[in-house]
Amino acid sequence: MEDCVFCKIIKGEIPSEKVYEDEQIVAFKDIDPAAPIHVLVIPKKHIATLLDIKEEDTALMGDMMQAVKKVAKILGIEENGFRLIVNCGKDSGQEVMHIHFHILAGMKMGPKIIH
Repeated sequence: MEDCVFCKIIKGEIPSEKVYEDEQIVAFKDIDPAAPIHVLVIPKKHIATLLDIKEEDTALMGDMMQAVKKVAKILGIEENGFRLIVNCGKDSGQEVMHIHFHILAGMKMGPKIIH
């Protein structure tokens, strides 16, 4: 998508602080962090929301989960844990319509939802 911020980050048109990248996935630090560690994990393929995932994207979604694991190891948060958030649609707080996972860590989190 031409106007998608995340697609522009993937293309290198907008700078980002990358934490991880492979052929399918990019992970980078959030510019407005909600926790001391806040990384976004996105597929390079533009998929707007969870509801837009197609059957052919099943392997890609598995790759995203594996990327989360790799990012956790890179960041050294696998032992103490992290919160993984996926928003779906405007009412959920999804601001960029390109599916992405939020990895939040670096602090003790309670049961409240972080916006």
